[in-house]
Order: sequence, then C-alpha cells, then structure tokens
Amino acid sequence: IYADPAKRLELYFRPKDPYCHPVCANRFPTSTMLLRVRRRSKKKQQLDPEEQIQPEVEFEMEILGIVTTVYKFQGMSDFQYLAMHSGPDGKQTSMYDKVLMLKPEKEEFFNRDLPLYIPPPIFSRLDTPVDYFYRPDIQHREGYNNPQVSGENLIGLSRARRPHNAIFVNFDDEEIPTKPLDAAVQNWKKVCTNPVDKKVEEELRKLFEVRPVWSRNAVKANISVHPDKLKVLLPYLAYYMLTGPWRSLWVRFGYDPRKHPEAKIYQVLDFRIRCGMKYGYAATDMPVKAKRSTYNYSLPITVKKQGSHTVSVHDLKQGLGSAGTSGAKKPPSSRYKLKESVYIFREGALPPYRQMFYQLCDLNVESLQKIIHRNDGTESECTERDGWCLAKTSDDLRDSMSLMIKQIIRSTRPALFSNTTSSEDGKEQLAYESGEDEDDEEEEEEDFKPSDGSENEMETEILDYV
Repeated sequence: IYADPAKRLELYFRPKDPYCHPVCANRFPTSTMLLRVRRRSKKKQQLDPEEQIQPEVEFEMEILGIVTTVYKFQGMSDFQYLAMHSGPDGKQTSMYDKVLMLKPEKEEFFNRDLPLYIPPPIFSRLDTPVDYFYRPDIQHREGYNNPQVSGENLIGLSRARRPHNAIFVNFDDEEIPTKPLDAAVQNWKKVCTNPVDKKVEEELRKLFEVRPVWSRNAVKANISVHPDKLKVLLPYLAYYMLTGPWRSLWVRFGYDPRKHPEAKIYQVLDFRIRCGMKYGYAATDMPVKAKRSTYNYSLPITVKKQGSHTVSVHDLKQGLGSAGTSGAKKPPSSRYKLKESVYIFREGALPPYRQMFYQLCDLNVESLQKIIHRNDGTESECTERDGWCLAKTSDDLRDSMSLMIKQIIRSTRPALFSNTTSSEDGKEQLAYESGEDEDDEEEEEEDFKPSDGSENEMETEILDYV
C-alpha cells in the first residue's frame, strides 16, 4: 500500500472473515519524529514501614527517525454482514462451514441444498457522513401535468438536458438534416463573442468544405479550440452519425455519405491492439499501457473527492484563458491542439491508445490504402457493416495493422520473440496476407477500452450531447 500513493490502507476487524468489510485510511504527508521513550523507576530504601516513599523516575528519550507519511482513519466502518441464516424459530445458524471451502472437498459438498446467501461486495460508496438537503416539493403553475413515465424517458426526468442541441442520425434513417437546430444556432451565438471564436468557426467551415466527414479528434488536431467550445460549435455545423460505417463521426449538413461511393474513405475503423501469448507477447509487455486494469482495483469509497470545474457561459465568453494552461504556457494557436497520432496511423509508429477509431483516409500506409480501394468504380451497395467497401475489408485492415504493430514491438523488445522460429514467422506472414483468421481469435483477444474521459471514446462523446 505504501508503494502506491493512490491506494488506501485497509484495516479488517475480523481478518479471518472473508465477508468483513475494511475500514480505509487516507494517506497524508507529515513532518514528525518517531521517539523511543523509556521510563525507569528506582525504588528508595524504606526505613520507616509506615512512610510512603515515591520511587525515583527517570525518562530516557531517543530519536529513531523522521516520519514523512501517516495514514488516518477518518471514515466510518461499512455495514458488516455475517454469514448467518435465520431459521423458522428465529434461531440464527452460522453458515461459514457451509459456504467456505477450507480444504479440497468432494462432490457432495457442492450438491448440498443451502439457503440463498449472496452478500453484496460493498454497501456504501461513501464512508463519511454527509448532510442530505431535502428539497421541497416543486410548485408548478396551474394547469401543469406531469409527463408520462415510460422506459424511454424514465432516466431523463431526473436530469436537466444538456444544451448542446446536436442532431443524431442512424444509418437506416431516410432523411439527413440540412441545417442545425435553432437552439444550436442561438447557443453558439451566445458563446461566439470575440474574434478568436469567429476565426475558429471559419477554420472549421473550411475543414468541412475540404472533407465532409470528420472525427472529433481529427478536428482537435487541426484546430486549436477549447473542448467545451467545440461541443457547442460542432452541432452548429454538422450532425452526428450514431450507427453504420460512419458512426461516431461528424458529417457536414446536407451531405449524405450513403449516396456517395467516394465517401468510403471517410468510414471509421475500430482498431484494438491485439495482445496475448498467441501473438508472442502478453498484456504487460505492451509498450502502450492500458489506462485501467482489473488487477489494480481499489475500493470505490473515498473521503476526499475533487470537484469538477463547471464551465459556464461566462467562462466561454472570456475564452477560458486559465482553464487549459498548466505548466508552461502554449501559444494560443496550438494551446488545445492534439497530436496527429490521435487520428492518423503511420507505419513504424505505435498508436497512443490500445483502442483507436481511425477514418480510412487517415491510414497513411500504401498497403492499407490498396485494401481500401480494391473495388473503386464498382461500388454497388452501401451496407451498414462495410459501407461502400468490400466485405471483410475491416478485418483485412486489422490483420495488416496488427502485423505492423507486432513488428514494431519485435524491433523494440527482441527478447520477447527469441523463441519464435523463422518457419513460424513465414506461416504467420502468409496467414495475414491471405486474410485467414483462426476461429478462436475473437474469444482469446482481449477487449481493451479507454477509460472514462479518454480522448478516444465514442460513448463519452455521445453522452456529452444527449
């Protein structure tokens, strides 16, 4: 625990009970000393038996060292749950000997009829008492009726709608929008109050003139704009595709990629770096580390939680000058720009994340472009899975890209592939070139997803607008 500053120290009141919930201590820096104090008492000789003589007491003090870190238990203990069962007569019976396997057991141990016992892994996400401020009943105006509650709007009633006003389009929708919502126009006009915002708007218009379909990361790599302003600007100039080969991408108003075969170069490719022993290296050997791992799990309870900075319209009007400046100040032209690697794939370079969403035109490798343009001029139908490309084009692209990444890892860490023979390399190369896949590939491949708030997570982007 001490080696990881982010972890909390756990104290178990019943260490032998696996169902005991611990009390957690938070780590704090300090500057104190560790002392060793010895108390020595020396009795005096007693001449008179009736006289009470106080012994002589001496204290010896020694400084052992300096303490730089302390753990303080400031929270309450979580609810404790004992493995007990209440009988019909109200008598409590212990179930520890029935649910805990302390030694190898025979089949009869697992086939016994037992009462249901499924204790929750955690009862409360907070271990400090908080004041709950009860709100009074809302007084509506006369004639107001509560909306009908259904499965579609049950959750929506408890949260205010985010005022970004983006238009979402599914692949099977017949019509596409030609202009933004009036609310999106008004929302951008409230924010666009200085010449810098006007310049950003013109730059984004030019990007959509050159290329009608963009990912948010690609826009952020070409324009320096604050992320919160981009949330307001994108719905003003484009609509968002939810499904199909252009899912998670922003499309210029009035442009329907389903009617233009040349739009296949803008399709999205969901690429995930493959790792596992069948590929010659484990997840821990990956140069691109995962942001979240099940092996490094800590309890979700916390004493101190940092509050997120809420961005208001006033902050956006002021340009958010201090929000994005940390450390050395960047010039305004590139303060919020991302690196090209967040949306462009190049041969010889590793992706920044284990899961990437590339547009096909951003795969800057000649062999990959040949796979994409195999059916140029003969496109007949736009399908939801492959778009204007040939069937299994995405699979062929993933195979080729995975082989390139393996070669990069091989060059940077040759010790991992020391046992690989040349004949195996030849077979593997042939398998990738022929497009053959093993049947169990999807089962053994690990599914790596970026963490919440990642720059490359389409689910997070959708939640920003709904």
